[in-house]
Amino acid sequence: MARTRTAQEVEVQNAKAFLEKNNVKFVLAQIVDIHGVAKAKAVPASHFEDILNDGAGFAGFALWGIGQEPHDPDYMAVGDIGTLHLVPYQPGFARIVCNGTVKRKPWHFDTRYILKKQLDRLAEKGWTFNTGLEPEFMLLARTAEGKIAPADSSDVLDKPCYDYKGLSRSSAFIEKLVDSLLAVGIDVYQVDHEDANGQFEINFTYSDGLTTADRLVFFRMAAGEIARSLGLVCTFMPKPMSNRTGSGMHMHISITDKKGKNLFNDDSDKNGLGLSKMAYHFLGGLLKHARALAALCAPCVNSYKRLVVGRSLSGATWAPAFISYGDNNRTSMVRVPYGRLELRLCDSAANPYLATAAAIAAGLDGIEHKLDPGDPHNFNHYTTPEEDLRKMGIGVLPQSLHEALAALEADPLFAKTLGEPFIKEFIRLKQMEWVEYHRHVSDWEVERYLEFY
Repeated sequence: MARTRTAQEVEVQNAKAFLEKNNVKFVLAQIVDIHGVAKAKAVPASHFEDILNDGAGFAGFALWGIGQEPHDPDYMAVGDIGTLHLVPYQPGFARIVCNGTVKRKPWHFDTRYILKKQLDRLAEKGWTFNTGLEPEFMLLARTAEGKIAPADSSDVLDKPCYDYKGLSRSSAFIEKLVDSLLAVGIDVYQVDHEDANGQFEINFTYSDGLTTADRLVFFRMAAGEIARSLGLVCTFMPKPMSNRTGSGMHMHISITDKKGKNLFNDDSDKNGLGLSKMAYHFLGGLLKHARALAALCAPCVNSYKRLVVGRSLSGATWAPAFISYGDNNRTSMVRVPYGRLELRLCDSAANPYLATAAAIAAGLDGIEHKLDPGDPHNFNHYTTPEEDLRKMGIGVLPQSLHEALAALEADPLFAKTLGEPFIKEFIRLKQMEWVEYHRHVSDWEVERYLEFY
């Protein structure tokens, strides 16, 4: 009698048939480093099962923030078969998201694994953590002098947000990108020109936190390569232009139970925000840990050019600088669209796995300790004097990476929940980044001081 194949064997055979049917020559075994930057090995399709078994081998010391030395065992990327899909803009290639392992065990510096551990904390309670990420980016070109400028030279309005011409004249890039996302099951439902020249946002339907993070990584991979094929630069740098708004990656958050009920929603909320007690407690955790959370959600030197207190040419930075929440208040750190939370702290340079894991850790601390976020603040923070904000108990977010790292080091929550060795490595690398930044002599300094004295 023939042996009945297991569900796993059937899944593997179906995947191999999928690769053969679509003439896939190589499978990208894809991971991310501590920064959330995609790394990959191209594995011939004939060796696809190797990715699922032993994994694709990487020298961990060659990757940022994996916590390995040159003499350590290989960092093995083991494929998550449920993530296999084609790379539509790269014929003959497929992509599979991998989990980092060492000696066949999950590796505690792998940010995807760190997120999975936080999601497991909710799963133990029968909860699913849902996120919708809204990545903003800029589509640029290099001038003859080698400088950057909006890809569309006619995109020069002081207030270009939602501008039809700005959207229409970048349609070649947008169409190719959206087609690629739709082809792999990412449901794009909205595209718009944002508040800075050359800036766009593409929204896709929310999902569980892990799936959304996987999709965001592919989104950045696709956007970058499609732009390059058109002779353009797609940047997720938080603030490429000093007088324009930066690129955020707002995180919409909710928790559902096993039946799919939104546990953050309560129509009887006295504040009219549609939030449950659980949601308010989660929000309390976000606010309590906001300054440390900034280091993990706004992770580079340039991030704090976006989070600056002040204005931009269009009249508003659209970025949070103050630790507060409000109804439809886009000047606060957390906006409440009704029945869910929008964390506006994250920027487009954030590692989506790490930012999501950090938000969970902070929010669960709020739930476990029943933290009270206080009353909502439904007024324009940008035009309110800082002294008045302080009197209301509204603090300021870190105004530099150095300040954010100090807050992260002082807050024990993230070392406890995300892993002390990982947090130490993150702080070490980011402090190196800060030192390198301060050692750099900028054009501004040369122009100001060269013949000043």
